[in-house]
Amino acid sequence: MKNIVLKVHEKDNVIVALTDLKAGSTISFEGLEYTLVDDIAAKHKFYTEDMHAGGEIIMYGVLVGKVQFDVKRGQLMTTSNLKHAADPYAYRGSSFTWTAPDVSAYTNRTFNGYVREDGRVGTANYWLFVPTVFCENRNLDVIKEAMHNELGYAVTDKYKTFTRMLREGYEHQDGAVIDLQPVSNNEGKSNRVFKNVDGIKFLNHQGGCGGTRQDSAVLENLLVAYADHPNVGGITLMSLGCQHLQVDSFMDSLKKRNPSFNKPFYVFEQQGSKSEEDLIKDAIEMTFKGLIEINKQERSPASLDHLTVGVKCGGSDGFSGISANPAVGYFSDLLVGLGGKILLAEFPELCGAEQELIDRSTSQETAEKFIHLMTAYSDEAIKAGSGFHMNPSPGNIKDGLITDAIKSAGACKKGGSSPVVDVLDYTEPVTKPGLSLVCTPGNDVEATTGKAASGATLILFTTGLGTPTGNPVCPTIKVATNSTLAKRMKDIIDIDCGPIIEGEKTIKEMGEQILEYCIKAASGEVIPKAVQLNQDDFIPWKRGVSL
Repeated sequence: MKNIVLKVHEKDNVIVALTDLKAGSTISFEGLEYTLVDDIAAKHKFYTEDMHAGGEIIMYGVLVGKVQFDVKRGQLMTTSNLKHAADPYAYRGSSFTWTAPDVSAYTNRTFNGYVREDGRVGTANYWLFVPTVFCENRNLDVIKEAMHNELGYAVTDKYKTFTRMLREGYEHQDGAVIDLQPVSNNEGKSNRVFKNVDGIKFLNHQGGCGGTRQDSAVLENLLVAYADHPNVGGITLMSLGCQHLQVDSFMDSLKKRNPSFNKPFYVFEQQGSKSEEDLIKDAIEMTFKGLIEINKQERSPASLDHLTVGVKCGGSDGFSGISANPAVGYFSDLLVGLGGKILLAEFPELCGAEQELIDRSTSQETAEKFIHLMTAYSDEAIKAGSGFHMNPSPGNIKDGLITDAIKSAGACKKGGSSPVVDVLDYTEPVTKPGLSLVCTPGNDVEATTGKAASGATLILFTTGLGTPTGNPVCPTIKVATNSTLAKRMKDIIDIDCGPIIEGEKTIKEMGEQILEYCIKAASGEVIPKAVQLNQDDFIPWKRGVSL
């Protein structure tokens, strides 16, 4: 019989509805009966006991809020009767032990990636255009249109064709738009000139000059990280000339990050060129020659310990912490057991889960770095008149994530249960096998932008409401928390974790399925939907307050 409710942790004093429940109905669960005071929509929670104002609410085994006035057993949890609360945290020594899941079935598995000379392995082979300043964005747009259309990387042809059909129908019918069939999307690579180049990517941004010099310095480190990314085969750098972010400084930072950097790298400075036309033609011509060179690179087998996967959630719902996130967490434990790297970011969405992560840290230094970054981030948010408690979006709340601590406790599940081996500030590169925490905002694009900068070669992105986010250099795989979403938005969802809610699959089974998909995606055997759509979202974090 299908379960209709769930208690996530034995200590919890709330129960999650897995389907819509009616007020007045009686729910039997674990030998107890609950008569519902309110309608409880799927993904939402009801209280398991009468409580007075100030009573602590526990979910996922941790404090997630305090009730604001007396509530009844069977009453709906809402933003009016519950407010965010989280326990304080501190380093208290470490006695954490961990047993990795059985990975014997995967020990000899490989993926077909692009092995770089420094030993890192890319899951894709991209050419990257990098502007040092926003003044070059228009030139990048012109180059992108020309190269994408002529070299087979455009994905808008179906919409151009559809619009042309509408126009022709309108003209043919003397103003009446005729009924047209949708134009299908060509997801293949048959029209690409360079078969071993997975894409030509463009990092348009709004920085590099104006603002503060600190902003330009952070942007420089971010762009350098992308140039050095293992999924990038070659780079074209476009500069105006007079901006804060100077080419010489960029090159110094690149060599500092990777002294052995030797990818094809072309620099074009507009203020030193004859004309805009000369600049653009020269950039296209040299890039074309570079594409010929990186097209000679081919995929070859690499062991799974060469994978670095960022785990992210966005458009989260009340099922995120009980289906997709734990399934991704099991995948994370599998990859850590195989010697790979997992990146868990979104510091505002670790609020309330801090103590668990501190207790799992492998050293006091690692724990204290996490505490410092979390405290500084939280303090800046409070100074700005905000705070982590204001993180949940209207969509989150509508679908059952009432407080930030509830959202965070579920979000943390993506990182699995392994030890925290390192904590990385924004743009710091990952170096250690295992689970690392990366300081980024919760904002979807700012977070994925930061994960790629730290070295993620794949991103697993869970969503309960549907989010089309992707990344220019890191293939992003969408994991749905529920089957309704997966069916409705099948053009953006890659993996459906709804069977967990339906009782058809276990978290372990879904975690193993996710690993199999990642191996195929890393090998270029399947193309994630965000990649097919050229969903190349890129937003640098200026280190201001962003939740």
